[in-house]
Amino acid sequence: MVISIASGKGGTGKTTIAVNLALSLAENVQLLDCDVEEPNSHLFIKPRITGRKKAYLPVPSVDKDKCTFCGKCKEVCAYNAIAVVPPSEDKKGEVLVFENLCHGCGACSLLCPAGAIEETEREIGVVETGESSVLDFAHGRLNIGEAMAPPLIRQVKKLINPGKVTIIDSPPGTSCPVITSVKGSDFCILVTEPTPFGLNDLILAVEVIKKMRIPAGVVINRSGPQDYKTDQYCKKEGVPVLMRIPFDKELAFLYSRGVPFVEEKANYREKFKDIFDFISKSYEENSGNKR
Repeated sequence: MVISIASGKGGTGKTTIAVNLALSLAENVQLLDCDVEEPNSHLFIKPRITGRKKAYLPVPSVDKDKCTFCGKCKEVCAYNAIAVVPPSEDKKGEVLVFENLCHGCGACSLLCPAGAIEETEREIGVVETGESSVLDFAHGRLNIGEAMAPPLIRQVKKLINPGKVTIIDSPPGTSCPVITSVKGSDFCILVTEPTPFGLNDLILAVEVIKKMRIPAGVVINRSGPQDYKTDQYCKKEGVPVLMRIPFDKELAFLYSRGVPFVEEKANYREKFKDIFDFISKSYEENSGNKR
């Protein structure tokens, strides 16, 4: 089973929920940090890194001796990563490849009628794997200056072990990196905070998850008496509130020291186990309906 943790905005506590949920289950669990631009789950579980593999993106390389400058590669590129300047009487033709726009789909090399395009590898980051005393761990680190996170996120997700419960710590927002991270999840936990910005971005996140047809629930972090608008929205949309974490100074101290609070407060470990039991029941019901 794959459980993704997401939110419409940054700073709501996604990593807090992902780490504490993973540690609460403690057995047969892996944690994948797919926030490859700013991974920080490792700061809390302190894994022993045992593997490090460079990540590459295939980009086109054009053999201009073979190229007929027909423009087919430009036509099939959905991301405008290729420009073709046809030859004229006094100038040779030119094919420009904008590597930072290339998504590595391979359409240009596959459909080039002259067979003039081959793919070369461009390094975009690194995937690190490791383990703590209770779980397996992996994350990606995108190279500074890289424009696109999804190709690296997909390489991290290749490490999903079907025999384990997989917790995915997703990037913030509702754009391509988030969609790539939560795609294929059996359940998505949306983390929010009871503020106008928090509710606005929760609405966006719920709309995305519903479009993807992924069952979801909400955790309200830094909960307080002003939660009623969030509650009203969740009730209206039929999205269950799975947990409320209060605005607690002691929890903030633990976070600032990089200590998962389930290690200091056993009652929270039980609450996260209750969340997992709810998700497991939902997963079984959905699996039964698909049969």
